[in-house]
Amino acid sequence: MSAFRLLARPLQSSCRHLSISAPSRLAAITQKTTPEALSAAALHACGPMRNDWTREEIQSIYDSPLMELLYHGAKVHRENFNAREVQQCTLLSIKTGGCTEDCKYCPQSSRYNTSVKAQKMLDSDAILFAAQKAKDAGSTRFCMGAAWRDLKGRKTYFNKVLDHVKIIRSMGMEVCCTLGMLDEEQAKALKNAGLTAYNHNLDTSREHYPKIITTRTYDDRLKTIENAQKAGISVCSGGIIGLGERVEDRVGLLHTLSTLKQHPESVPVNALLAVEGTPLEKQKPVSVFEMIRMIATARIIMPKSMVRLSAGRVKFTVPEQALCFMAGANSIFTGDKLLTTPNNEFTDDKKMFELLGLVPKPPNFAQGADRKNGPVYQMPKCFKPKVEEKTEEHA
Repeated sequence: MSAFRLLARPLQSSCRHLSISAPSRLAAITQKTTPEALSAAALHACGPMRNDWTREEIQSIYDSPLMELLYHGAKVHRENFNAREVQQCTLLSIKTGGCTEDCKYCPQSSRYNTSVKAQKMLDSDAILFAAQKAKDAGSTRFCMGAAWRDLKGRKTYFNKVLDHVKIIRSMGMEVCCTLGMLDEEQAKALKNAGLTAYNHNLDTSREHYPKIITTRTYDDRLKTIENAQKAGISVCSGGIIGLGERVEDRVGLLHTLSTLKQHPESVPVNALLAVEGTPLEKQKPVSVFEMIRMIATARIIMPKSMVRLSAGRVKFTVPEQALCFMAGANSIFTGDKLLTTPNNEFTDDKKMFELLGLVPKPPNFAQGADRKNGPVYQMPKCFKPKVEEKTEEHA
């Protein structure tokens, strides 16, 4: 009997341990999370498509705990895209240097003493060869960039660009241009030539913008975006972090983009590559965690836009880039140069895709601001839409 009690005691002790811990675990599993305990990223990750975001809402998402923000950016990404697909784009400078603008980050400005010198526009053969080479390397979008303020007095060059757009589009690639400011007629001409998208970055917030550029207003940029969208062209517009801006300026940039009548088709998130000779040559590089916050926030508030891990990617390791893809980035520039700054080697990107299990995203020709089945923006259910008061004129 004594031996039996000795054998039973460990068993009884074990049973008591189990009987105490099991309900505790069960309580942890069944305990409900109150709305107050959720992060802003969690609260806004499951809402409708919106273009009425407030700065306060975006700030709260941006300020969410990093792992929460990363998780919910990834969640929204997977709800709207194949998370393994990453768009590969190639950007070619068809007219380099000699720009009259004073963008403080840009080595192409004629106002700064940099290693970039003014060059003539590339001939057609060089441009089309580069496009075919990009396609052979796996790119599905080819973007032509020219260091111009606008297209005034450049009719001959513009007509050449229109011809290039037609030919590259016939190669089975999406075609993008960034040529400076556009008026309505120029936008229509590009649309008729088959242009897929027009890139025109806002760069930073309206408040910080005058500290970076004085030769073109913020409203000039917004007008070009409006002209492109009115013509039925998809808009590619984002910005640069690391310009000496505050966090509030990053939020301001995202607020402007996310409250456009139509969200940009793609949102490039650039990390400044400080170039010797420019006024921002001594700016410290941004961290990957700052990029993750921008990417994940952009993904949550503009869920159906492509988010491009753009300039500055060359400074990030493969694990750091993987975090950016996890946060919601699904587009990159390939090729060893972005206009005039260095970029990742194609062979390195190919290895990264294989390592991470990423696959190239096919081209999307069913896009454009004039497409029939465009996105529908809604107010969140907890908000009541503002109703305009009828005036005698409307009565």
